[in-house]
Amino acid sequence: MRIGAHVDPTDPLAEATARAADAVQFFLADPQGWKAPQPRADAERLRTADVDVYVHAPYVVNVATGNNRIRIPSRKLLLAHAKAAAAIGAKGLVVHGGHVNAGDDPATGFENWRKALAYAQESGGFGLPVLIENTAGGENACARRLDALARLWDAIGDHEVGFCLDTCHAHAGGEELLGLVDRVKAITGRIDLVHANNSKDGFGSGRDRHDNLRGGTIDPELVVGVIRAAGAPAIVETPGGTTGQGDDIAFLREQLGAETLVR
Repeated sequence: MRIGAHVDPTDPLAEATARAADAVQFFLADPQGWKAPQPRADAERLRTADVDVYVHAPYVVNVATGNNRIRIPSRKLLLAHAKAAAAIGAKGLVVHGGHVNAGDDPATGFENWRKALAYAQESGGFGLPVLIENTAGGENACARRLDALARLWDAIGDHEVGFCLDTCHAHAGGEELLGLVDRVKAITGRIDLVHANNSKDGFGSGRDRHDNLRGGTIDPELVVGVIRAAGAPAIVETPGGTTGQGDDIAFLREQLGAETLVR
């Protein structure tokens, strides 16, 4: 089982070695900005390394919104990041499910997702799996609660996408972790990646604040249980840099019986 961390993008492979990680996730551009990613000088190293690479799309991307000044640039930026991620051999591009504005019909958000995927298909495709991630807050979110996720997957239809399950987001969003994998798979049919995070805040808080696995308000055994049930790679997005994330990776590896693949 591949276990890794979200790291600084400057030298992801060095960050993997420092954490004894066999997977990394990072941004290709400012996560709060609208600039397209630039080609990476280490693209060949990333493509050939014995480290699984995942890319996270910028937080500003919201293809669900009815605001065309955000929706249209979002779908273009999502496609640009997908192609850049494919160029470095990434296993997937993680993107938040997004939301509609207060007062808007939630159905427009699901339809806008369908349109965004159709736009990408018409533009030659993403080039790798796009993994929609559940989110922690927002009453108008497309992927916070499972009932909304089911509507989103119904709208997506034949467009092939994957799913990234974040344990902190699920807990803060009001979804119990016990049995969650089965409930998600009944909707999506798959879980491609787990973001293994504890939460600084309580159940249903709607707050997206990650904590280390043996801290926070979630029983760490529940996080381990999610990963085991999902049978998917896990990425920790936890605080503490090399030490904090390295400890979290070691904890997961011990609990899951996984060997270190990076030497």
